[in-house]
Amino acid sequence: MKALIWIAIAFVGLCPQAAWAQAGDLRDLIAGGDPAVNNRIVQIIGLLTVLSLAPGLLVMMTSFTRFIIALSFLRSGLGLQTTPANSILISLALFMTLFVMAPVFDQAWSNGVKPLIDHNISEEVAVERMLEPFKTFMMANVREKDLKLFHDLAEHSKPNDAAAAIPSKPEAEVEIRSLIPAFMVSELRRGFEIGFLVTLPFLIIDVIVSTLVMSMGMMMFPPTVLSLPFKVLFFVLIDGWSMLAGSLMRSFN
Repeated sequence: MKALIWIAIAFVGLCPQAAWAQAGDLRDLIAGGDPAVNNRIVQIIGLLTVLSLAPGLLVMMTSFTRFIIALSFLRSGLGLQTTPANSILISLALFMTLFVMAPVFDQAWSNGVKPLIDHNISEEVAVERMLEPFKTFMMANVREKDLKLFHDLAEHSKPNDAAAAIPSKPEAEVEIRSLIPAFMVSELRRGFEIGFLVTLPFLIIDVIVSTLVMSMGMMMFPPTVLSLPFKVLFFVLIDGWSMLAGSLMRSFN
């Protein structure tokens, strides 16, 4: 037993030296002074950063927020807690977002990503060109009140001398740090407005059914048990899924 312990200690002590001897210097892996290799490394780091931030960017700069809020209100209005499942609603919202954002994605690819891959523009210019279609989309769907709120907050957060030196910018030149939260607040508001309109017919059905149940003296009978089949039947007869999906996608400019 002691012999095995001594062999393990010797192995642990020799492994780092062997590893360092085989690894060598990291500078040998990079061609010294080669701008093409350094540019490729920067692109890989940028790609990994974008992929790590992709879920947040999806929520912040696309139509996903409005879709998922409206679909969640629909499930709550029907009185179904787990049907459809969250994975189904998220998948549906993702594909609807893809339909709406397809022109924006195409412009970002053609104007920013493809020229960067072809080494025709720098990384800074590529980022600006990729953000431009998203800024145009958000500006077309943001409320002026929300945009003014965050623009004023951004101006107040600057030093007094800097804020005084910068004139008020036109809408086309609004900073991205003001546009993204304003767009999210606008989407939350519109999502709740659509959710109210979606749940209103189901609320009326609940009131009618509960009134009938109470008038018949069925005090111990839960009205939701009886209203649930009527709400599902009503939603299926009017082809609710198609109407809701089409209305949501047409609600964007």
